[in-house]
Amino acid sequence: MDRLTRKELKKDVFAQEVGHTVEYVAEHRRQFIRFGSIALVVLVLLAGYFYYSKRQHAVRQRELAAATRIQDAGVGPPTGRESILTFPTVEEKNKAAIKAFTELASRHSGTEEGAIAQYYLGTVAADQGRLDDAAKWLKSAAESGSAEYASLANLSLAQVYHLQGKTPEAEKLLRALMAKPTIFVSKEQAIIMLARLLASSRPDEARKLLEPLRTQPGAVSRVALTLLGELPKQ
Repeated sequence: MDRLTRKELKKDVFAQEVGHTVEYVAEHRRQFIRFGSIALVVLVLLAGYFYYSKRQHAVRQRELAAATRIQDAGVGPPTGRESILTFPTVEEKNKAAIKAFTELASRHSGTEEGAIAQYYLGTVAADQGRLDDAAKWLKSAAESGSAEYASLANLSLAQVYHLQGKTPEAEKLLRALMAKPTIFVSKEQAIIMLARLLASSRPDEARKLLEPLRTQPGAVSRVALTLLGELPKQ
């Protein structure tokens, strides 16, 4: 069969397929109209969802910005300028910040903004010595936030676990961070944190972790050398 014959044959087959398709659509026109309507409804619903989602994201961002503004506020007499927020005392400022972040975490659980609020509440609780509350908030932030915020929450959670005497749990978190670093928590940060945790109980292992960091540029090598100097002599 020459090329022209094959080309003509392809045209004939194509024409037949088109004919069959037209016949099928004609016979099932009502179904096509129905399914087309369903597809249109789905598209409208999706468009509505994306609009709503974008709008809700903007709302969450505004609430997060408002809570952060309280956290960053100054302490002292009013300045007379609306753009500068101040509180009479540190206690009142912290109380207002905790309230704002708690409401944000409650209303927007499962979102990035909610995870950030939970992380803030966890670090505040740790600073105040409420370790159980700190662990609860930080674990929730790690489970609901993106990989970046989860790594930050897990780094703080490892410190809390260590203070609670849960060193194996802390070590597990830090080794996971070493294996999968993020832009917020580098491999070197996780190594240094783990070396600090092991310094008193397993100094030899801490030394093995720190030795490769001696030649790293910048602050990493300085911190590693300082910690190595603090380890018990072999």
